[in-house]
Amino acid sequence: MTGKNSTAVTEFFILGLTDDPTLCVFFFVVFLGIYIVILLGNLSIVIVIQKSSQLHTPMYLFLSHLAFVDIGFSSSVMPVMLMNFLGDITSIPLQGCVVQLFCVVAFGTAECFLLAVMAYDRYVAICSPLLYSTHMSTGVCALLLITSYLGGCVNGWTFAGCLLNLSFCGPNKINHFFCDYSPLLKLSCSHIPLVEILPSFSAGLIILTTFLIIAISYIFILFSVLKIRSIEGRSKAFSTCTSHLTAVTLYFGTITFIYVMPKSIYSSDQNKVVSVFYTVMIPMLNPLIYSLRNKEVKGAMKKLIGIKHLFL
Repeated sequence: MTGKNSTAVTEFFILGLTDDPTLCVFFFVVFLGIYIVILLGNLSIVIVIQKSSQLHTPMYLFLSHLAFVDIGFSSSVMPVMLMNFLGDITSIPLQGCVVQLFCVVAFGTAECFLLAVMAYDRYVAICSPLLYSTHMSTGVCALLLITSYLGGCVNGWTFAGCLLNLSFCGPNKINHFFCDYSPLLKLSCSHIPLVEILPSFSAGLIILTTFLIIAISYIFILFSVLKIRSIEGRSKAFSTCTSHLTAVTLYFGTITFIYVMPKSIYSSDQNKVVSVFYTVMIPMLNPLIYSLRNKEVKGAMKKLIGIKHLFL
């Protein structure tokens, strides 16, 4: 509290994407459809990889965890978003905001790590194929996955801990569709420099580190592919990387804009649009990117569907 007449805020109101009743109905239908596609698409990836023995390789193991993370990522945001479209304003207690922020950051950070792990996997497969089984053993894969989830949890607790150290005693309307850190920071009536800087520093460090791993991996991959004499061999090597590169470009471009770039260069409305892209659109696009451009995944899906039809 900043004064004698100040009252601590324990509840927030999420303003959402729009307050236009007609647009709310339209957006509810559109985003409900997108959420169903996200759940069905990513669950299909997880199930197909688990049920198909030919996909029991490190590359597809990481892809199944990426699909799981995308389900958690979008589910941290979209139920509240959909509720907001049905009502005028959605209220959420401070504890609820802390939990939602933790989940969004934890799953989003885990996705960064998983994309870096997948790039390293492609580097080993293309640049050191004879040592692939050693470098990507079951133990190594388990360690990489644990690191990804642990990194997500640590960064999530960093954001949540900083939020708990903020005090709120004034406006309690969040100009966003979920409890993101930047809009909440604007509502705070406390001024703690470390709490203001630490989340951006933590997010920036993780984004930079994982992006460097991806960039270095692909530089080595590029040099290895250029050494392949046959055009068919080059195209085959590149085809295993294009889906991942597409996902990396889309995801890192948007999160860098939100969590690393100075807040003064974009408005709240721009923040919301970009946030929709990385929390909603990318989890929807990832299954399409990885399944439509991957013959093995498409083949496994057709085989699994065919087997199921035999019992109907």
